[in-house]
Amino acid sequence: MTVGATSTHFELDCGHGDLPAVPTVDRQRQFEVGGNYVREHGGPIRQGEIPESHPAIYSGTVASTTMTLTIRLSDTKESIGPFTLISGSLGRVLKCL
Repeated sequence: MTVGATSTHFELDCGHGDLPAVPTVDRQRQFEVGGNYVREHGGPIRQGEIPESHPAIYSGTVASTTMTLTIRLSDTKESIGPFTLISGSLGRVLKCL
């Protein structure tokens, strides 16, 4: 997860996603933000290939330095995750082969 001044980017196994905002948590330490999710595949990306992009809702909770994240694709209703992110630790992402 990379947080910028006005946006957030996620790198995941076989996918990535972007939020046009920085998630903020409510009083219950929960968040929900709309964005997009791109499903990746093994091998090279062919010239002219259109990425498999989906509108998505990123939601979860934050407790101390730990975030639990779930992604729900709005068009297919598929749920991806949950993922556990720990602030300050290096993640382990295995891209598609």
